[in-house]
Amino acid sequence: MNISLPDSLKSYVDEQVAGRGFGTSSEYMRDLIRRDRDRRRLRGLLLDGANSQPAGVADAAYFDGLRARVHKGRES
Repeated sequence: MNISLPDSLKSYVDEQVAGRGFGTSSEYMRDLIRRDRDRRRLRGLLLDGANSQPAGVADAAYFDGLRARVHKGRES
């Protein structure tokens, strides 16, 4: 796949590659695509949650129970 960019965007990509430790512009582009994919997935999950029915109160006891489940899972 080839991507054409105007000079101003090419300069920006080159600066990002040099300044952020990417080896090539392809690595930078792959990182951008992965982040966009993750952002879209997270947005979908947030929208699903916002559209769902409340499951209960998220108070201190609720979070204590979650922590206990996590700790129990680590011990297994």
